Amino acid sequence: MTIEDFVVRVATEEDTPFAQAICDEMAESAKARGTGIAKRTAEYVSSKMREGKAVIAFHKDGRWAGFSYIESWGHGDYVANSGLIINPQFRKLGLAKAIKIRTFFLSLKRFPGAKLFGLTTGLAVMKINSEIGYRPVTFSELTDDQMFWHGCESCVNYPILLSKGHKNCLCTAMLFDPSVDTVKVSKPDDPNL
Repeated sequence: MTIEDFVVRVATEEDTPFAQAICDEMAESAKARGTGIAKRTAEYVSSKMREGKAVIAFHKDGRWAGFSYIESWGHGDYVANSGLIINPQFRKLGLAKAIKIRTFFLSLKRFPGAKLFGLTTGLAVMKINSEIGYRPVTFSELTDDQMFWHGCESCVNYPILLSKGHKNCLCTAMLFDPSVDTVKVSKPDDPNL
């Protein structure tokens, strides 16, 4: 099996039946890794699909393979690329990178000029983000929108974030500021991006 066996595209209303499976896998994956993750409901994930603010991947046989979504904060000045999850059957094939790249370019299109960021405890995601053009930053360079930080409350590491006054946690913050950072990957040939 190779990356060519998958279709990676902007999600639509038609993909909403997969929302619960995506949420279940996000929770199971975080539990297996013993790391934190902001829990999302199937309705929340479905709303991202309907709004065209998500990227989804399918194996050529129709099985759900991966997902990520975008959320804007601070009146659209900041955009988080979040919820990256790969179906365990399809890990280690380059699918996470393909999804992250499409999510990145979707973010640039939907929110021109916004600073793109993410929080992660995963080395693989940090590596992909660096390859795209993100750089590690302190939490002070991220949005100060309290609704964003509210999303961290379901994370097992939330007490650490609170004890540090929202200044740091176990996650690594990564930022792409289009006014100063350089895109390091090619834009996929996709009219939706």
